[in-house]
Amino acid sequence: MSRRSLLVRLSCAAALMILLALAAGGVGLTLIFDRQMERRAVAELDLYLKTLAGQVRVDAGGVLSLEAAPSDPRFEQPYSGLYWQIDGPDNQQLRSRSLWDTVLPTLAADPARPVTIGKVAGPEGSQLLSAERTIALDDSATGATVHLLVALDRADLQAERRTFLSLLVPSLAGLGLLLILAMAGFIHLALRPFRDLRAHLQAVRSGRTRELPRDVPDEVQPVVDELNRMIAFHDASLERAQTQAGDLAHGLKTPLAVMGAAARRARAEGRDALADDIEEQVNAMRRQVDRTLARARAGMAAALGNRSTVVADAVRKTLRAIQTLPGAQALDWEEDVAPDLRFAGDEGDLTELLGNLLDNARKWARGHVRVTARESSRAAWMLTIEDDGPGLPEDEAVRIERGRRWDESRPGTGFGLAIARDLVEAYRGTIGFSRAPELGGLRVCITLPRPAGGA
Repeated sequence: MSRRSLLVRLSCAAALMILLALAAGGVGLTLIFDRQMERRAVAELDLYLKTLAGQVRVDAGGVLSLEAAPSDPRFEQPYSGLYWQIDGPDNQQLRSRSLWDTVLPTLAADPARPVTIGKVAGPEGSQLLSAERTIALDDSATGATVHLLVALDRADLQAERRTFLSLLVPSLAGLGLLLILAMAGFIHLALRPFRDLRAHLQAVRSGRTRELPRDVPDEVQPVVDELNRMIAFHDASLERAQTQAGDLAHGLKTPLAVMGAAARRARAEGRDALADDIEEQVNAMRRQVDRTLARARAGMAAALGNRSTVVADAVRKTLRAIQTLPGAQALDWEEDVAPDLRFAGDEGDLTELLGNLLDNARKWARGHVRVTARESSRAAWMLTIEDDGPGLPEDEAVRIERGRRWDESRPGTGFGLAIARDLVEAYRGTIGFSRAPELGGLRVCITLPRPAGGA
């Protein structure tokens, strides 16, 4: 399942709840409308029953008559959907003109109710809502009773129901759309403090600030306070580690200096073999210390999120320093660096990285060194250093990774590349060694992340 943002999930859940609520409301309103419509129809039929009851007569001869029919014109139109029928003594029957030649069936009277409400079959297969009652005519000389029936075609009620639904459904759909948009806007505003918090955390990671702002809503304040405490603890731990690394370096300098002095005394006394052994161990220890300190410093700088460095400025500065070394002025140095590239770290780390790589190229190049830096994606950039020297066999990359020298014929070879690898890995980058396609020598290709937030 793909990951979705909290805003999308909350909006979908809110939209679903709104749609369910509107659907339930629509069903409820329809039921209420149906009940009210039927109640109104029954009240109308009851009114017609009372009108018929007031106008029906049975004379002394037992003849059934109606002094005045109800005035609704639908009673005069055949099969109009509104009908009345009167059943009198001796199977006498009076019907509205709208019934034409149809006789409606009657329901059994309910003694508990003066008016019986039910459903009967009507003309042309229609279904009717009927209201019936049986009354005794007090003014009749014979004391006759008559059965009154008034009926309404249920299709008329269904037509009114469809008209109601044709208005209700679009209204609920429009209301639902407005509510969903309003809820989405509300959720968007409610999550705004967290979006701001994300931007502030990016600022902390990029080194633009070391603390989150405290002017946040009360609901977010506990999170901000905990994050600030965690950032402060993290910074203090890294600074303490950096201080300890510096103390260790200073503590090793004196023993190394003493051992170097001992090697010089041994050489002065003619014990060259002993002096060579001591100097070799001193140099190995110094290289290990330099490599360990460089890696620790780079890791701390990356974790602390130091400000970014302009790559072009660091390349030019390092090239000026390298060109003062022996043999560098005889080489052709080619530089092609994008001016807007930035290194997400300390300038000293980038300078040390460039210095190790360019110094290695200086030692082995026959006449040409090329430095190229270009953006490789929206999140990374690529640094490439090539020379026209003998190149590096592929199986030597593993040896460099372990800090072993590539060729003992020139001082420092291979170890500077291993330090460069450590620095690149500390900044979450990648480094690769291959043969330069044009120059034919070593090609070092480094990919590093770009600064967060464009710092």
